Amino acid sequence: MSTLTTPNELHASRASSSEHSLTATHVGNDTASQSNFCESLSDAEKCSFPVLGSSSASLRTDPIYVEFMVNDPRNPVTSSRFKKWCITLVVCGFTGITATASSSFAMGTESMVHDLHCTQFQATIALCVYPLGFALVPLFSTAFSEEVGRKPIYLVTAFASVLCYVLAAMSNTIHLAIVARALGGAFASTGATLVGGTIADIWEPAERGFPMSFFTFVNMACTGFGPMVSGWIEYEPRLQWRWIQWLHAIFSGVYFVIAMFTMKETRQSIILRCLAQEMRKETGDPRYRARVEETQPELRELMWISCTRPIRVLLTEPIATSISLWVFFMWGVLFCLISSVSPLFKTLYGFNTGQSGMVFSTIVVGALIGLSANVYGDKLYRQNVARKGPEARLYITCLVAVLFPLAMFMFAWTASQQIHWIWPTIALTIFMFGAFIAYLVVFLYLADCYGPYASSALAGQSLCRNMGSFIFPLFANYMFADLTYKWSNTLFAGIALVIVPIPFVLFFYGSSLRRRSPLCSKVMSSGQVAMSSADTGINTDTPRLPG
Repeated sequence: MSTLTTPNELHASRASSSEHSLTATHVGNDTASQSNFCESLSDAEKCSFPVLGSSSASLRTDPIYVEFMVNDPRNPVTSSRFKKWCITLVVCGFTGITATASSSFAMGTESMVHDLHCTQFQATIALCVYPLGFALVPLFSTAFSEEVGRKPIYLVTAFASVLCYVLAAMSNTIHLAIVARALGGAFASTGATLVGGTIADIWEPAERGFPMSFFTFVNMACTGFGPMVSGWIEYEPRLQWRWIQWLHAIFSGVYFVIAMFTMKETRQSIILRCLAQEMRKETGDPRYRARVEETQPELRELMWISCTRPIRVLLTEPIATSISLWVFFMWGVLFCLISSVSPLFKTLYGFNTGQSGMVFSTIVVGALIGLSANVYGDKLYRQNVARKGPEARLYITCLVAVLFPLAMFMFAWTASQQIHWIWPTIALTIFMFGAFIAYLVVFLYLADCYGPYASSALAGQSLCRNMGSFIFPLFANYMFADLTYKWSNTLFAGIALVIVPIPFVLFFYGSSLRRRSPLCSKVMSSGQVAMSSADTGINTDTPRLPG
């Protein structure tokens, strides 16, 4: 453990002091002799000392801030790439389990209706309340991440998710199943909302592109992989919907055990606070402090900011409002497709449950295409960011805006007994490609626009997007029954056509809108963007105080 050392002690222990990697910065009166002495030290030995001639009152009260040294192994950003990728894979594993559970439930509703003697609408509610947890709970849970760190949040929510899956598997009434799904979504939301912040904790801004793309790919691909597997489980009479839940419980339990031994705390402020506490305990000197201990507001204030600012940004910022409404509709349609694709292909093409589940491979293929296309999108961004600013992110998004209604029109009018099933699956693949790009680019664009306020803008966007996932399937079955699949999806395509201009307006006029925005204008005047934030960069879950 590094402690503050006097000059004489340091010369006597120079060999051992090379292992020290913390800077203890004393805030008080400095002298030239102390500065010269500190400059003569190696990076591993640099520290500041109480100065001869300074007042005793100053020595007793001035804080000594504990900070990381350059290349400190305890600093998550300077860890080895192997360690960074291990952490990235662990947290993305939680993302994968979470995404799988969100969609695979839809494949088991037929046996659930028969087993629990409930209506199809009640089973749909059980499907929808899962993303509702994604929308609401992060408004509260993110403040706890600021207070206690990321690792405890991951472990607690992962263990609670296991219990929720077990509760769902053992449910004897639809009401208990709905409660289990709602709680499961609340706890599993960590796997979607906290991972972006963790990636920003450990990767330098210039390195985050591929880890963020990988996280997005896992999220989207596992949304498709879940129904592919659960369709065959539902098709087997001895397994069906309960074993879908048991498998989630098993995999979540395995993940929890792995995370206990491999997960490391990644939030710098939490690590420094713990180190400062250890130094106070070891030395008996109360002046050792982490800066966050003096600047961080109380938990109650953090929770208030975490809950209110995203909604305020969502309602008052034109950029955040427009792009959030766009993804709100896209994700609403996505979950309508998740709930309706299986019965549609059973009705029109005679697929069994396992075969209809394989149609969701279109999500995996679409995500793979999106991952490849994003490489070109990143190239366009690097070539044009100096001229266009954050709007350079939107080149490929404008293409997606056009493909969205085209894919829905194609799906609506090719899903017919007279047309081969490959054509509607191609349409679904195009749609899923667009959903992947929208998920990733909207995240990056809002982060670039709002800089230190990105957490609030992204939380508002996430709230809006997941509310679409909750609301749309509730009326989808009634709409499909009244309008048929063809005209219902045609209606979706028509609405998608109406909102095509949103990315184009932001692309051409986003700079003007940012200048008129109180928050974005501050970012523009200071030259800040989230990708170069001194704290955690794209920090999707850290509430910040105004100013």
